[in-house]
Amino acid sequence: MIRVSLGRPFALLAGALLLGGCSALSQPEAVDTYLLPGGRFAVAAATPGDDSSLRVTRPKAAGGLEGNRIAVLPQPDRLSFYKGARWSDAAPVLLRDRLIEALRAGGGIARLSSDDDNLRAERELGGNLRAFQSEYQAGQPQVLIRFDAQLIDTRSRAILASRRFEVSQAVQGSAVPEVVDAFGRASDDLARQVSGWLLQQPR
Repeated sequence: MIRVSLGRPFALLAGALLLGGCSALSQPEAVDTYLLPGGRFAVAAATPGDDSSLRVTRPKAAGGLEGNRIAVLPQPDRLSFYKGARWSDAAPVLLRDRLIEALRAGGGIARLSSDDDNLRAERELGGNLRAFQSEYQAGQPQVLIRFDAQLIDTRSRAILASRRFEVSQAVQGSAVPEVVDAFGRASDDLARQVSGWLLQQPR
């Protein structure tokens, strides 16, 4: 009598199915990466004789705002994130770079740098990013950016000036690309306000 053992083939088949199932379950989520739109500012002429220097640092951020996920508050005090969507960089970096673009276009500061450059500067613009998210008001999303700016003397580390800036921008729709577009408009508006305020400060 010939005995046929089916245990090993079945074990191999089960293992293959298990591996196939794990492979299907471990497929990475499809993620769309978004650049912050906008950043087109009217270029002003440089101030004659201006030799000021300013370093713009990435603002501090708490909670889920320090990363590159796109934040949304579907309900008050409930922070969530858009699925399958990311910023091209962390939100504080996006705001810092947008501020530099606005200041460079403003032409009132001769020497601009960021904290990535590690260059000396007479003054430093930093602060805290309190909000960089979309929120639902009466069922409609709107983008909110809140930035507590601080202008600091780099030698004494004294605060020369500070001010809170807050901008809201309605979203023309509810899809992620429309939300991203509203972020761009709100960032441009806030950057213009910060640039105008900064250029009014004594040197």
